[in-house]
This record gives sequence, C-alpha cells and structure tokens, in this order.
Amino acid sequence: MPERVWLAWSSGKDSAYALHVIRSDPAYELAGLLTTVTRPFDRVAMHGLRTELLDAQARALGLPVYRVEIPHPCPNPVYEEAMRRALGIARGAGIRGIVFGDLFLESVREYREERLEGSGLRPIFPLWGIPTGLLAQRILRLGFRATLSCVDPRQMNPAWAGREYDAALLEQLPATVDPCGERGEFHTFVHDGPIFPRPIAIQKGEVVVRDGFVFADLLPA
Repeated sequence: MPERVWLAWSSGKDSAYALHVIRSDPAYELAGLLTTVTRPFDRVAMHGLRTELLDAQARALGLPVYRVEIPHPCPNPVYEEAMRRALGIARGAGIRGIVFGDLFLESVREYREERLEGSGLRPIFPLWGIPTGLLAQRILRLGFRATLSCVDPRQMNPAWAGREYDAALLEQLPATVDPCGERGEFHTFVHDGPIFPRPIAIQKGEVVVRDGFVFADLLPA
C-alpha cells in the first residue's frame, strides 16, 4: 500500500519539482499540501504570494491545502507550535510522511528532522543532493515556468523581482547566487508545467520592499 504523504508546498519551483517526483513514485500517495501563510497579509510566507494564487495551484493540482497560519512578526516558538498542531492534524488524517523540497542545507534538514521526531511522521527529501545547476536545467527542460516573486537585494539585483525563471536568467546569475536560490537569494511562483493541466494566468503588479526583501506582487489574470 502506498505511503500517504503531504508535501511542504512553498508555491515555488523546488516544491513543484518535488511534487512531480513524488507523484511519479508508486511508493507514495500524495494526499495534500502544507503551506505556511502569514495571517496579517494573507500571503504565503517568504514568497509573498497572494493566497488566491496558492488556491489556484491547489485546484489545478486537485489537492487540498492545509494552511499553517502565523502572525507577523512570528517568534520561532509560535511558529513551532502552529506547525506542531498541523502535524497532529496530518497524523490524525492517516498521513505518514512530509515531503520537503530541500536541496543541500544541512542545518535546514536537521531542523525539519528534529521537528518531526516523535510526531509519527517521517521527513522525505526526494531532491536531496541533486546538484542545483543540474536541477535547474531539469526543471526548465520539463517545461516548468516560474516567476521570481521575492528577491534578496543583498545577494542579487532587486530589479529581477518579477522576472521569469528561465535559461537567460540562469546564464546571468552572479557566481555567488545558487541556481535554485537555495540560500534564500530568491523565491519563485510556479504557474505552468507538467503537474498542471493548464497554465495559471498571472499578471505582474507593483514591486514593493518589505522587511529588507523585494517582492513582486503577482495577481491572478
């Protein structure tokens, strides 16, 4: 019997590719998405994505999405308590594992493993250790399309907020920026690819600076 799992869904390209991998593996049954939403803004945490677009992704994927709602700012104990409740709901729904799209940051993986210890859920890392340059090329080759929704201006050009994640962008990235943005250089919103029956239509709104990051406000078209 396949193992029932939820996927930690950021709305970006890495979690989208992880979803593609998990759905292709008969050992798993993907039963839902788990997403952190910042309550005052009603947006996906870190990515700054409007929840209307998160819901559009979930509808296109045919999956329920469980929102872990957090305040802003959010002290770590508050975040951990909200996540603990979410994991309890997952376990009660017969979920046995949480899939993460993490790539190589050991500290992040260790943190997730610690949080799931004793929960009855196991962490699953289907993309772990794939060279990020290779992974970026795979994502594009499969036909995924994504837009940069958030940029860290301390690490890359802030004018790239709202730019499409494509081969031209990869060629122009500074050598210090990871091709998948794994160190937080940028975050993306995926709106097309093999996991969707049709593209999610978007239009670009204003670009704003908040908490030291540059966000492109993406809107449903």
